[in-house]
Amino acid sequence: MDKITEDLLNTGAIMQRQVDRLLSQGISENLILRDITLSGFMTMDRLVRFIVQKIRNGDYDLSIIDNYDYIHEKTVLEKLASELNLKYIDLDSIDMDYLLASRVPLSQLQKHDALPIFEDDLSVTIAINDPLDIQVQESLQRLFPKKPIKIALATKKQISSYLFKIELKDSVKGLVKKIRDELNSITSLEEQQEASSILLLIDVILKACINSRASDVHIEPTEKNCSVRARIDGKLTEVFIFEKMIYPPLASRLKLLANLDIAEKRKPQDGRFSTAVGSKEYDFRISTLPILYGESIVMRVLDKQKAMVRLEDAGMDSESYHKLLKGLQAPYGIILVTGPTGSGKTTTLYGALNELRNIEDKVITVEDPVEYRMNLIQQVQVNPKVGLSFADALRSILRQDPDKIMIGEIRDQETLEIAIKAALTGHLVISTLHTNDSVSAIPRMVDMGIEHYLISGALVAIQAQRLIRKICKHCKIEEQVPASTMEEFKEFIPKNTKFFTGKGCRECNDSGYMGREMICEVLNISEDLSSLIAKGASKEALHEQAVKDGFTGIFENGIQKAIDGVTSLEEILRVAKG
Repeated sequence: MDKITEDLLNTGAIMQRQVDRLLSQGISENLILRDITLSGFMTMDRLVRFIVQKIRNGDYDLSIIDNYDYIHEKTVLEKLASELNLKYIDLDSIDMDYLLASRVPLSQLQKHDALPIFEDDLSVTIAINDPLDIQVQESLQRLFPKKPIKIALATKKQISSYLFKIELKDSVKGLVKKIRDELNSITSLEEQQEASSILLLIDVILKACINSRASDVHIEPTEKNCSVRARIDGKLTEVFIFEKMIYPPLASRLKLLANLDIAEKRKPQDGRFSTAVGSKEYDFRISTLPILYGESIVMRVLDKQKAMVRLEDAGMDSESYHKLLKGLQAPYGIILVTGPTGSGKTTTLYGALNELRNIEDKVITVEDPVEYRMNLIQQVQVNPKVGLSFADALRSILRQDPDKIMIGEIRDQETLEIAIKAALTGHLVISTLHTNDSVSAIPRMVDMGIEHYLISGALVAIQAQRLIRKICKHCKIEEQVPASTMEEFKEFIPKNTKFFTGKGCRECNDSGYMGREMICEVLNISEDLSSLIAKGASKEALHEQAVKDGFTGIFENGIQKAIDGVTSLEEILRVAKG
């Protein structure tokens, strides 16, 4: 049995009969403590107070909690900080002074797991993980001999993450120095933008972000720094941090690459540019937005090869793929792909276009903006400035003798009306709509002002989807799922099912996940379902009929991915539990 459970038993904080009862249910000895807190025998707050007391008494080392993934380090540190009259700091929530860390050797900071965060007239504040290690504090004081140090607590993971960023910053230090020298010797704005070292820095940023599998790159000025963050597997991660002076020439050069107005800093702008990163050509869609300290610049990474992804390779299971393919083979009608922002709808549309494009059919798309350029397809970019909205473009398209039409997104009633009419007059239309599941798309269209009989006549299939993170194959381990969770979802989970999770390693940036794939549900509109839609049946009645027709929901599809070991049960409950 683990150390903390033994000590709780010895002090009478929990009873032996409670432990015996859990053991009789087949719960592993190592997970007794977790299930004791889940079952309410002991609250997590009481457990944390017990651990903190033991740490203060010197019975436990702070690292003991590394053995218990359900005891959060942050909770223990917050309690420990309040007991010791220290401050707990969430490093992600502050604008740190990176120049402070550059005054001392990085190797010393890494050795002591310490991070200087700010300085005032009286002291230097340093974040450390273990406040009871006096030797570390004495060593840190020697690094800053002119001022007394103040200790703050932060999690080990956050401190390591920021020290790694400083290491990255050091690795481009030579380049930053070159930029600084160039900027000091240059007076005109034009010469600043032409500075070769800025181009090298952009190349370093793009390479680092693409090597990390980023889908978006965010460049943001703060009061003291310039931060570069990348969205990796749906979550933002800080990749670089530069001093503020680097930001203006960097922003100007990126705007120049995308043919934007470099003098316009008060209005949002959009553009795109292409460049080779390594041996591959990438498109970048760039958007600028005026913020308090300058402009926030976001670049969407458009990998041309992703447009050619087959739906099966995007993680679509065989059954759903054949259901969607059946819909795509219909001679006319409307097919909708639904889901929240960032759920991969555009990738699915391009995957569907890949299935549709051939020399015999005229395929036209209306997009805002055109993300990927494809052969054999006529792509139209909407431009509201010149009066070319989705609805205007659609009206013109219908005079171009198309066979198949793709609309990037149905945003209003007018666009939906024209799309439905096009579907009823012999065209196959595919588009996206923002709803949480496939059945909800039907009442949504009614809410947008479309008659029931028009929807039932035009609708062929609806796909709802989400993106889930895949477990990192380098640190995949078996996961012990709480008995209460297994009980709650027992209708979906066969007996003796093993689940997996990612422990976290260097390969996946300690997240436990690497890469994403789709989970989905596909609703084919049968004759019975069509007649229910025409009668204006309730959402519940429509769902009931869909299940009779063999419909499988997105949650069940996700659970199957967890059972197959592609992702964790926790990820499915986070993404797909309605």
